[in-house]
Amino acid sequence: MKVSLNWLKEYVDINISPTALCDALTMAGLEVEGLEPVGDNLQYVVAGRIVRVDSHPDADRLSLCLVDTGSERVQVVCGAPNLHEGTMAPLALPGAYLPIGTRVKESEIRGQTSHGMLLAEDELGLTDDHTGIMLLPDNTAPGTKMAAVLSLPDWIIDISITPNRGDCACVIGIAREIAAITGEKLNVPAVELDETGPAIETLSSVTIEDPVGCPRYAAGILQEIELRPSPFWMRYRLFQSGVRSINNIVDITNYVMMEMGQPLHAFDYNRLQENRIVVKRASDGDSFTTLDGQTRKLNSESLMICDATRFVAVAGIMGGLNSEIFAGTRNVLVESAFFDPITIRRGAKRLGLSTEASYRFERGIDIENVPRALKRSLGLMQQLGGGKAASGIIDAYPRPRISSKILFRPQRANAFLGTDLSDEAMIGYFRSLHMDVAKKQKGSLQVTPPSFRIDIQREVDLIEEVARLYGYDNIPISSPLIRLAEERDAPELVLRGRMRSLASSFGFTEVITYSFVSPESVQITGSPGGYQDEKLVRIMNPLSTDQSVMRTSLVPGLLTTLRSNIAHGETSLRIFEWGKIFLQEE
Repeated sequence: MKVSLNWLKEYVDINISPTALCDALTMAGLEVEGLEPVGDNLQYVVAGRIVRVDSHPDADRLSLCLVDTGSERVQVVCGAPNLHEGTMAPLALPGAYLPIGTRVKESEIRGQTSHGMLLAEDELGLTDDHTGIMLLPDNTAPGTKMAAVLSLPDWIIDISITPNRGDCACVIGIAREIAAITGEKLNVPAVELDETGPAIETLSSVTIEDPVGCPRYAAGILQEIELRPSPFWMRYRLFQSGVRSINNIVDITNYVMMEMGQPLHAFDYNRLQENRIVVKRASDGDSFTTLDGQTRKLNSESLMICDATRFVAVAGIMGGLNSEIFAGTRNVLVESAFFDPITIRRGAKRLGLSTEASYRFERGIDIENVPRALKRSLGLMQQLGGGKAASGIIDAYPRPRISSKILFRPQRANAFLGTDLSDEAMIGYFRSLHMDVAKKQKGSLQVTPPSFRIDIQREVDLIEEVARLYGYDNIPISSPLIRLAEERDAPELVLRGRMRSLASSFGFTEVITYSFVSPESVQITGSPGGYQDEKLVRIMNPLSTDQSVMRTSLVPGLLTTLRSNIAHGETSLRIFEWGKIFLQEE
């Protein structure tokens, strides 16, 4: 998972260098695979105000822009379609080296001198947008360094999330770990939602027919929204996290997923039959067209989101074309749910479809975060797209989660780790990880893990958390204590060793043959007490009839070895074998 360091700083104070932070995260169990700077080479890129725009005399698609750099006015040749007088835009001056690998220099373009380059967002390495020059706030002063305008440089940290730490597949999850490691306070964003619309119960309903596959499903409705491009700060964060910008509504569902770890999906409310949601399994032979335009074959194990008459999404994996957000969307129903990790993993594998949502559901999300993430997304949609939020949300939660309580013995933890930590130190570690701790009798603690730590189920898991926060490097090195005692070999082992030595001294070579033989070889060579078919130990699934019973004598294997050697020209041979034979008990 890739995350912006500046984004992390919104939730936790970080007072160490990016490199030191990466080392600390790695030592705490979150392996950092990469660290890349953003905007560290923009010293020759400034904010410029376009004073005048003229047509290029020799090129229909080019314009001549007079740009105020704060210290002078220069002419820049540009082909962007969104050039207007008074617009503020990034200007790369001669000498600038851009993230796309371009060195800016004064040049002549179709007979006109260009003293720099007006830049699009992708040319700055900020997003993938190349529809026109990047527009800056009108109150930006000409000549201001772009690094200051955009709060750069930034660092992108690439973290490998292990399957058991789904809680860290989001910015807040990583910030929570940083807060625990550094002792800083976690600042969770407030949810701001103005619910002025009609009661949601009058607008929709949710029915869960499969509470195993979907233990919780919440829905909210926003009316009279306006689809528009997302603001730069959101597009930047999504792009650096590897998510493509679509529009403000879809982007917000992805943004909250990256922020809080809760996958969301927005349906066009007016395209839902009877405006309601049903969660159930498909039937063998069903099919469904997903957002990518592919028609997927379903079966009775496929968990689906439906309206009154049809499928509208593959639960936890991808939405459908028949209910997607489009240019004419004005009302949306937003889904926030908890889907069973095993169900989603099997469904994604069966469909050959892996998404950011399925990645998180497969690892397990926080079931108690479902309504909060929903309200967070509705609040952002209201902020960036207008509209009225329905009063309340629908929250179908038929079997509420019961918190697990784990008995923890500090003395055992110290013995296990070889440390001498106090009870209070361990309690401090647990509370920094948002665990509830109560003291019990006989020096033990009762620890209640938070709902987002589904990986903590036993005392040994808590001991691991103590080791992580105390620091693996701080755990003292101790050699294992091994008690040495004189041991005497069993008489049969002594006899076996002497027989082998004696045989070897007479020129015999020890061989080891298969214990599986054919019934015919046993019948020919005999067995102790004479051949008895009922005493044979038979193999239930033999590789062949020649290896269908266990040997009752070592002779068949020795004869097979002799025959093989003679066939290869070895006529002078002395061999012996010491091994087990097998007979059925009475």
